[in-house]
Amino acid sequence: MLGTLYLVATPIGNLQDMTFRAVETLKSVDVIACEDTRHTRKLLNAFEISTKLVSYHEHNEDERSDELGRMLINGQSVAVVSDAGTPGINDPGFRIVQKAIEIGADVVPIPGAVAFVNAVIASGLPTDSIYFGGFLPSKTGDRRKRLREVSEIPATLSFYETPHRIAAALRDALDVLGDRQAVVARELTKLHEEFVRGALSDLVSHFDDEPVRGEIVLLIDRGRDDGPDTASGISISERIEQLESEGIDQKTALKMIARERGIGKSEAYRLLQSEKQ
Repeated sequence: MLGTLYLVATPIGNLQDMTFRAVETLKSVDVIACEDTRHTRKLLNAFEISTKLVSYHEHNEDERSDELGRMLINGQSVAVVSDAGTPGINDPGFRIVQKAIEIGADVVPIPGAVAFVNAVIASGLPTDSIYFGGFLPSKTGDRRKRLREVSEIPATLSFYETPHRIAAALRDALDVLGDRQAVVARELTKLHEEFVRGALSDLVSHFDDEPVRGEIVLLIDRGRDDGPDTASGISISERIEQLESEGIDQKTALKMIARERGIGKSEAYRLLQSEKQ
């Protein structure tokens, strides 16, 4: 008989968020695969769990998945946990799930905390449709490219970000996406939990001057197509001609179009140049 693979969510900060089912599952399995054995051992000690630990992280995921797969074939049960939150959500887990499905073992999720979900529900931004993009790229050019790729998605955009990159990410988001409403959620469920809400321009000003620590979720509202140019479907160059006929110079017209389309001025200029080509 094949073993069972359990995907066990753990607290993202506050240990009281550990569920009864998660504790019982971790006590009952034959082995727990985790990112950092020292980190997870502290969690297990808090709940008097003595199950064997093995490392399972991005550098050994392929090799370890094969090993855990053999355990499942031999009828042993395996639990996978990440350092915090739900395994597989921007953390290792995908490979062993694939392996378990391939060999026919049951895959059982044990639900719990997910940082971006908790950030969204408390953000005040729409929750009817949510896009999760993991961590934004670290390099400016790659980050701006990714933001352009998701700019038209009709959903609240959510990303994980690091303290030393959040200011740059906010500046790029403002330039590429326009001055949308946004939220920076920091240290969720922990003592210094914080939500900073406002337009992207406000958040840029705040985090340019404010040193920040801890784990961060960046949330950005979807674009709003309320401008006359997007409503009529005309191009940027055509809209510029309309505004110039009203006595508005091209530079000012481009700023107005950027606001109408919910994008940055440089992005509007880039689109204009693309039209000309």
